[in-house]
Amino acid sequence: MGRVSDAREKLMDAVMELIHTGSYGSTTIDHICEKAGVKKGSFYYFFHSKSDLAIAAVEARFQEDRKLADAIFSPAIPPLERIHGMCHYLLERQGELQKKHGRVLGCPLHSIGSEVSTEEPELCAKIQEIMVHHRKYLESTIQEAHSQGLIHAPDPAAKAEMVFAYYEGLLTHARIQNDLSVLNEMEEGTMSLLGLKETASA
Repeated sequence: MGRVSDAREKLMDAVMELIHTGSYGSTTIDHICEKAGVKKGSFYYFFHSKSDLAIAAVEARFQEDRKLADAIFSPAIPPLERIHGMCHYLLERQGELQKKHGRVLGCPLHSIGSEVSTEEPELCAKIQEIMVHHRKYLESTIQEAHSQGLIHAPDPAAKAEMVFAYYEGLLTHARIQNDLSVLNEMEEGTMSLLGLKETASA
């Protein structure tokens, strides 16, 4: 068994990988403990249920990803370059996951959220909360690009919702089709949705 000091983190890492590569429903507490190398008694020392663990795990993953998102969406970077950086990261990350696990996995939040939306309200609420934070990065970037005359997006919040839904769709299709090339036109499609002006493109 892992030391008490790292058993909690091992459980969170294990559940995220098992759900991302499989599904929430097919992942059992026994599977999680075996993957983490942690005894079942230790699981219940830290968490009341699989849902409780999953909520903690997605929150922990969000806090890690937040550092990267802060760098990609840094105000010091021109807004359209932030969009480029995000699209490049998503394609690169999915490629890394494909090499590691043998297939395209898409976004874990989208996969988990769509699966548990009618069964695990607390977990679903946590996922929605995190997605709102992600959309805020897009919204501020879109607002700045519009104010600079680079794109046409007078309602940045609505446009951010649209672009985020586009990403959700692409990542889900890439997972279903097990085809990384689905993501190749992500940046071009994003700029089209944002109403990129010819002068900005040039």
